[in-house]
Order: sequence, then structure tokens, then C-alpha cells
Amino acid sequence: MPDTPTAPVLLGNRPGSFPHGVLAERHPAIIRQVRDAFPYEPAQRHALDALLTHCTEGTIEALPADAHDRDRWTAWGMDTYAGQSWYDVPWLWSESWFYRQLLRAVGYFGPGPWQGIDPFRPSKLAELDSPETDEELAALDDLAGRPADERGRALLHGSLWGNRADLGFRLSAEGTDLGAAVPALVADDSERLWSLLDPSRAGQAGTLVLVADNAGRELVPDLLLIDHLLAHGHIGRAVLHIKPYPYYVSDATTADVVDALRRLTDAGAAAAGHGRRLRDALADGRLALRAHPFSCSPLPYEEMPDDLRADFARAAVTIVKGDLNYRRLVGDRQWPPTTPFAEVTGYFPGPVAALRTLKSDVVTGLAPGTEEALVAAEEQRWRTSGTHALIQVRT
Repeated sequence: MPDTPTAPVLLGNRPGSFPHGVLAERHPAIIRQVRDAFPYEPAQRHALDALLTHCTEGTIEALPADAHDRDRWTAWGMDTYAGQSWYDVPWLWSESWFYRQLLRAVGYFGPGPWQGIDPFRPSKLAELDSPETDEELAALDDLAGRPADERGRALLHGSLWGNRADLGFRLSAEGTDLGAAVPALVADDSERLWSLLDPSRAGQAGTLVLVADNAGRELVPDLLLIDHLLAHGHIGRAVLHIKPYPYYVSDATTADVVDALRRLTDAGAAAAGHGRRLRDALADGRLALRAHPFSCSPLPYEEMPDDLRADFARAAVTIVKGDLNYRRLVGDRQWPPTTPFAEVTGYFPGPVAALRTLKSDVVTGLAPGTEEALVAAEEQRWRTSGTHALIQVRT
């Protein structure tokens, strides 16, 4: 980002700030939720209780010498931050470290009987199998009778809004009226995104890379969008990047993709058709899964390794989903909201699009006056409440 001034990195050491609340309140609540979700044995329960105290009152302690990923975390800055308060290191790093320590506490990495057991699986399945998901999948039946371009735009908004996907399926496309005083969609580059997904642009359908965010009701719309793009020739192939292990409570793993496909095929009607096509696409290679270790790193994408950079460079467009991935894409910094999105993503090795519901402070690429309109409407929590979203593209 040679032409973009550097903004301060977000920390969690300011009481009353959103990052401080995550570290001081949300993380302890997550530990309690995980502790109650499983009949953990004394060793796991003791480790969770210790983490509950340590994550709010202690300092960063390096992984033990025999940890399978110690070298990786050393490269990611563990030794640099060891001995510092969780609140005084970059917030992105501290959050990621919390989830690594949580998995250690429950024995996820083993060896032992709890190896590979996702501590967030009960909550993921409860959401996926909820009546709300039934309603959203039933909406696909009505959508099936619409013209292909209308279906595509509705599915794009379903993917954008995640677990508000029912709003996306409404062809009224709630939130897209940028002429409103306070639009729900604070930036909309959707036409530029569709132009990148036009096969005539490159002479043939290219590869879409989609960096997934959450499982459950947020992963299902992502899969539906991929199916639509494959079925209608917008892309020739899709690569879905997921997490190699459970992360940030609900981030999608391979098991979550399998669960989502099961949910689609079991739903019947139009949803089942989507599910069968996606299974076929996985079987013949038109849809591939990737679980790169860097997906769970505490670093921004600007520091991605060369092999991941090469994957993104080969894509016609990379769609980065969700709030955490947005923070990693633009850098978890206190950017002025009008900082150009194209400038802060200039390092990215190819066209990139962000589909994000706002759930944290970081935002770039807003038009002058947008923030003022939001503040004037007394929407003080517009950055973090999940009531606003954006579609941003850098070609």
C-alpha cells in the first residue's frame, strides 16, 4: 500500500471499545458456552476454567515445545508477543490466539478421545436445522420460477446478508437503495462484480475463489450462489476456501460443508436440486475445497504465503466473505471510512470482491457523506450491529 498512509492497528486495551468488549466479555462467554455444550472430563474442564481466567487477566504464553504448530505460530509472531497482555497486542492476533488456546484446552489437537471434536458443532447444527433455515430453503421454490439474472442477484444478496438470507431472497433486494438517507447497503459494487463474472469478458468462464466465513445458515447461501454461477456458465470452476479446524465459533470447515449439503438435499424441492448439483460438482472437480493453514492465521492477507498468493492470482475473481475476512483483507486498522478500498487492497494478486455484513469497527471505501448520514440518524452502532452491509470490488 505505498500510496496509502498507515492507520493505527486496532488493539483491545481501550475500555468501552468494541475490541475490548470482545476480549473481556465475549471470550469468557464463549468458554462457558463450550464448557456447557459437552460432557468434558476433568482435564478439559480444568483447562477451560484456567483459560477463562488467563484470557482476561494473564499474558500471552508461548505454546509448549511439542505443539504440532509451534513453528507456525512462531512465524506468526508468538515469541514477539509472549509476556504481553492479551489487550496490548493487535486485536486480530489476540482473537486468533484465543481460539487456538480454546482448542488446546478441549483437547482438539489430541492425542486422546476428544481429538478432532468441534467444540462449536452443537451450536452450528442447531442453527442449520432450525425452522428459520426451513423458511429460507422454502423460499428457493418461488425463486426457481424467476429469470436467471433475478435469481442470481437474489442469491448474491443471500450470500451477502448471511443469516439474514431471507432478506436476500426477496427480489425487492432490501437495502440496495443507495439514494436512501441511511441505506442498509453502505457500498454497492455489485455491477462491477457481475462484470467480472461475465464469461464473454475473458472469452471463457474462469475460476471463482470464494473465501468462506461462517457455517450453517451463512454457508448455505454461499453454496447456493456457487451452484447458480456454475449452472449458468458465469464460472467454469469454483474453489471454496474453508478453515482447516474450528475457528471463531462458527467459521466453516469441511464437516460444515458436508452438513450444509446434507441439509439442502434433505430439504426436498428446489433446495434438493441445488444440493445434488453441488455434490456432483464436488465429485467431478468443478467445485473444490481448500483448507490452507493461513486461513487460521492471526495476520492480514497482505502477509499471505506465496502458494496462497498463486491460488488467488489464477482466479477470475476472489470473493472474500464476512467480517473477519474483511478485516484481514484491508488490514485490521483504524482507517478513515473514506479510505479507498482499491488502495488498501492493492497488494492482492488479482481481482477481489468483499461481501460483508458489518460486525466490527473496520470499514473502508465509503462515499463522502455516508458516515455522516449514519451518525446523523443516531445509528451509533452501525459499524458493529450487523444491520449494514457492503459489496466492494477491486479489479
